Amino acid sequence: MGAVLHGEKTHIQSLSTFFDNWHDRGTTIEYVSPEEVQEYHLHALNLTLQYVWDNNAYYRDQLIQAGFDSPQLDSLQDLSRVPFLIKDTLQGDKDKLLCCDSRKIGQVHTTSGTTGQPLYLSYSLADQFIHEFIPKYTTLFDDHENDVVGIALPYEFSQAALGFQRLYQFIYGATVLSLGKGGYLSTIDKTLDILKVYNATILITTPSYASILAEECEKLGIVLGEDIRLKKIWITGEGCSPQFRNRLEDWWKCPVHFLYGSTEIGVIGVECSEHHGYHLAEGHVKVEVVDIQSGEPLAYGEVGEIVMTSLLKEAMPFIRYRTGDIGYLEKSNCSLGIQLDTLHLRGRMAGQLEIDGKPVSPMMLEHFLMEVPDISMWYHFILDEEGFTIEVEPFKTDLTEEEIAEKVQRHMKQKIGLDFRVKVTSQLPRTYSKVNRIIRKPN
Repeated sequence: MGAVLHGEKTHIQSLSTFFDNWHDRGTTIEYVSPEEVQEYHLHALNLTLQYVWDNNAYYRDQLIQAGFDSPQLDSLQDLSRVPFLIKDTLQGDKDKLLCCDSRKIGQVHTTSGTTGQPLYLSYSLADQFIHEFIPKYTTLFDDHENDVVGIALPYEFSQAALGFQRLYQFIYGATVLSLGKGGYLSTIDKTLDILKVYNATILITTPSYASILAEECEKLGIVLGEDIRLKKIWITGEGCSPQFRNRLEDWWKCPVHFLYGSTEIGVIGVECSEHHGYHLAEGHVKVEVVDIQSGEPLAYGEVGEIVMTSLLKEAMPFIRYRTGDIGYLEKSNCSLGIQLDTLHLRGRMAGQLEIDGKPVSPMMLEHFLMEVPDISMWYHFILDEEGFTIEVEPFKTDLTEEEIAEKVQRHMKQKIGLDFRVKVTSQLPRTYSKVNRIIRKPN
């Protein structure tokens, strides 16, 4: 395909005017007024809509069927007129959303395909090395060239690992340790050794893999906070409750921050040090929350499905993409002064549980479960013909299995108001892939 960075500017690069003006004022998109962000969003959305109208038959047909004579919005409220994009439309079709000549494609990523055919996602070189870096979030990413960053995420077909590598190498000038995640060359022992030898300051990984690494440190006699002294950990790729995070912080002896993103969109939200939800990466995405049934936009504080529109993609823009994630938006009330809207996640639509006719969030269950110090960070929620069972593993305790089960039952009854069966297993399996906590057994 021969992808190269051509000398001509893309339509997206015109958006840099907004960020240059904010830079000249000594600020970033993190601190400008909501009205200025809305002005930027309207301009960026109209650029994107015009671009897909001119370059993609699927998007153009969808807009025409929705009643658009021209691909322009008069206000952000008009965005609700644009049709939704759903995963089923894209699965197995590498060209449906492609908006540029295939010769401009510099990178291809895919989703796992665990729930059907995978999504094929194309990026131009400009997407990777120019557009992605137009917005700056200097408070949310307060990192610099002296940092040594270990990226313990999958590099095979994954967007996240390579995206973080570009960010830290090309924006911050940091040293990157491409650790991978349990692959042939990225064994746990080797990962811990290189973190130690190079005095890593930042680790980026999933919550389950962070716990695996911490467990292995204890086996090898590596003292976290001394032999490996991180200033922070970024957690992404899996759901993680606040109490699970607290246990990771106790283990690693450093702050742990959440980052919300997806293979389809890239970075979406970033926690600041206050840990009160994800500040949206509003330079990169426009986020809506809609009613799950009607699709109507919801107000701040109302829980619904999260919908994303990418603002800085040339090869394959995503417009009003229904993510299947549940959450709500709030206006920022950040003590650091960050003005970006805040997103609060409530899990995946497909992952929600119903127990005794009552809807229950797995993330909430995990949070309360992790308050019991006698169990490890490995557990299962099992749904079968007998009902609902919590399977746990003992952790540094003198209690018997029966005592552990009774303790977990009492605690969860107090917190949730429901009775749970509890199964104690001496050793639960570890996995280097995306962890699956919910096991649904057929009747």
